[in-house]
Amino acid sequence: MAEEPNLIGVDEPAYRLELTAAQLKVTHTALKTLADDLGHEERDVQAVVLEVLAKLPDEHDVRAIDLRRELERRRDIGAA
Repeated sequence: MAEEPNLIGVDEPAYRLELTAAQLKVTHTALKTLADDLGHEERDVQAVVLEVLAKLPDEHDVRAIDLRRELERRRDIGAA
């Protein structure tokens, strides 16, 4: 089967994303939870999720983000 010319290559970035500290913490937590919840039949999906997690800062750095403080900062900026 011939490959379509407009398709994104297997190893090519499909999207770039900038995240705030709060968004990073939520994203990391959601992906970690998803990876932990996937079963044996979904190992291929789990592998992709782990690849994405590997692109994020390490777990120690993400844990250092105080989500409550970040949300308070967002509220303060919105109230100004």
